[in-house]
Formats: sequence, C-alpha cells, structure tokens
Amino acid sequence: MDYEYEEDKLGIPIVPGTVVLQKDPQNMIGISIGGGAPVCPCLYVVQVFDNTPAARDGTLAAGDELVGVNGKSVKGKTKVEVAKMIQAVKGEVTMYYNKLQADPKQGKTLDIVMKKVKHRFVEGMSSGTADSLGLSRAILCNDGLVKKLDELEKTAELYKGLMEHAKRLLKAFFELAQTHRAFGDVFSVIGVREPQPMASKAFVNFADAHRMVEKFGIQLLKTLKPMLSDLNTYLNKAVPDTKLTIKKYADGKFEYLSYCLKVKEMDDEEYTYTALQEPLYRVCTGNYEYRLILRCRQEARDRFARLRKDVLEKIELLDQKHVQDIVFQLQRFVSAMSRYHDDCCHALKNADVFPIEVDLTRTMQCYNPHTSYTDDEHEPVATLAEDKVGSRQDAASTKENGEKLLEDF
Repeated sequence: MDYEYEEDKLGIPIVPGTVVLQKDPQNMIGISIGGGAPVCPCLYVVQVFDNTPAARDGTLAAGDELVGVNGKSVKGKTKVEVAKMIQAVKGEVTMYYNKLQADPKQGKTLDIVMKKVKHRFVEGMSSGTADSLGLSRAILCNDGLVKKLDELEKTAELYKGLMEHAKRLLKAFFELAQTHRAFGDVFSVIGVREPQPMASKAFVNFADAHRMVEKFGIQLLKTLKPMLSDLNTYLNKAVPDTKLTIKKYADGKFEYLSYCLKVKEMDDEEYTYTALQEPLYRVCTGNYEYRLILRCRQEARDRFARLRKDVLEKIELLDQKHVQDIVFQLQRFVSAMSRYHDDCCHALKNADVFPIEVDLTRTMQCYNPHTSYTDDEHEPVATLAEDKVGSRQDAASTKENGEKLLEDF
C-alpha cells in the first residue's frame, strides 16, 4: 500500500532484530499491537504484559516496530491480521522487529512536567475541592502507601518524645547520683570528726552506702544511654530513609500517570481524526511520537513498580523494627530500673544505723573547764568530765550545744 507521507522518525534510530518466543499454554506471547493499515505504515508494540513470554524474554518493548512473523512480512497489514498470524503459530514464534532506540528524555516534554505538577496539586486537595474543580483524585487518594507518610510523621513524633523523655530522665538520674555522692561526702566528714566510735562508724557506713548508690546510678546511666543511640538511629536514619523512598515512589507514580494521560490524549486525538476521516500527520508518518510516549510510559511503569516494591519492603521492615524496638527499649528500661532499685535498697538496708544514740554528756561540747586542747590534733589532753548527771545548767547547756551540732550536721 502506498502512503501519502514518508516516515518521520524524529531523529530516532532503529535497529533490526529477531527474537524467538515460546508461547504460553493459552497460545499467547503477551503483547498488544497498534498501528497498521490503512492509516499507519508501521505496526508496533503498544504494551508488553507482565509475567508473559515476551515480558520474561525482555527483548520486545513498547514502541518497537513489528516487521515479520515466522519469515512473513507484515507490511501493509492491519493489526488484526497480524494478531491472527501470531495466533496461527503453535509453540515457538519468530518475531522480526525494528528496535526503537529512544532516549526517555526525549519524551519528557513540558507537557509531561505540567501533568506531574497537576497530579501533585490534586493529591493535596480534599475530595470535595477536587470534585468542585472537576478533577479526579480516585487513583491518588486510594494509594495507601502515600498515606504512610502521615503515619511515619506520627511515629517520628513518638520517637522524638521518647528521646526527649529519655534525655530528661538520664539527666535527672545523673543529678541524683551527684547528690548521693555529695551526701556521702558530707556524712563521711561527719563520721571522721565524730569522737564517739559507734556514732563515727554509723556515719561512715551511711556515707559509704550513699557512695554505693551513686555508683549504681552511674551504672544505670551506662545501661540506659544506648537507648538514645538506638532511638536516634530509628528517628534520624530509618524514618527519613523510608520517607524519602515514599517520596520517590510518589514522584514515579506521578510520572507514570502523566504518561498514561498523555497516551490517552493522543489516542483520543487519533480517534477524533479517524471519525472525521481526516489524516493525522504523526500517524501517517509512522506514529513515532506516539511510540516514543509508549516507550516512556513502559519505562515509567517499570520504575514505578520497582519503587513500589522498595516501599513495601521498607515499610514492612520499619513496622517490624518499630514494634521490636519499642518492646526491647521498654524491657531494657524496666530491667535496669529494677536492678537499680534492688541494689539501692540492699545498700541502704545494710546502712540502716538510725536512730543513732549519742551520749551528749560525752561530746566535745561538754568539757571540764580545766581541760585544754592542742591546736594540731583537736584532741583533749586532759580527761573529760566523768560525771554523767551534772547540774541542770550543764545539762541545758549540753542539750543546746548538741542541737546546734546536729543542726550543723
């Protein structure tokens, strides 16, 4: 058949080739065909279906021109006639083709970019707003993976709260440990300066107990501090990485939808010209522009499928890690707190020396007027008063001095 126009390849090179495909049990190779007589001089692959012999082989792609079946030329035939030629062959079928060496960047026109912007714009709308503007959100709002972004934001806020609480908790325990150490230092000084052996021993034991509590607190901090590192890894690495993957998936989806919309617009344009029985230049010259968009759509779909698989895997792993991590961190926290509580109770129980009985008549404040003390050792060089009863005046003075001493303690 003679055509009025010569082929316009748009500068896209083509390379001839041959592929042998083994048909499936349904006698199919898994492709759809477009073009052909009486309008288009070329017959081409519109789509390669998933999990079919053509898809598993990977040689044929959308946009490739079909030139022969089992040694017979398909030039000048309709797509229905070519489909029957392929169906008539049983078992293996040999396909002759011209590979379209198209660069996907050629198909990424301003129109495609604007369509992506439109999809992003529509996705952010409510259903009511989109409907009032006459825009469809069905394919966008039904995507559960994109909704995972909101769930990840909530999870991230949860982990931020856990990290802030953990930081405040560790800081409080550190300050408490420092308080116990200071408390132990004070009682140690009191014990050293106490002249009565039993009271001195009691104060020293009590000081040692508080120093042990300080050590238990530091040990608790060392146990709980890795919680911050684990929470930080989840919050600042795992969650952002998954969110980035979801955003890439959304971008891939928008691009795929844009090419789908472009293909539909070109199909509608072709149907309109056919109904008017008017020739359409791009169709009459081989429909290379349409075939380029078909190729871009196929590659966008493949990229979209890969990203969707990555998103599903990462979300599944993230959900598992989220549950396991929360349980592990709570177990670590509870066990560390329980051990800290038991150790502190044991240490303080061994230092349960109160009330301490102090004989106020045998303190440094009750002394004989003739008793003198050395400047260096602060110890009496003469004997203390032996009288345990004394006068009321002495007793009152001793009580007042003892209370003052206790206040100093």
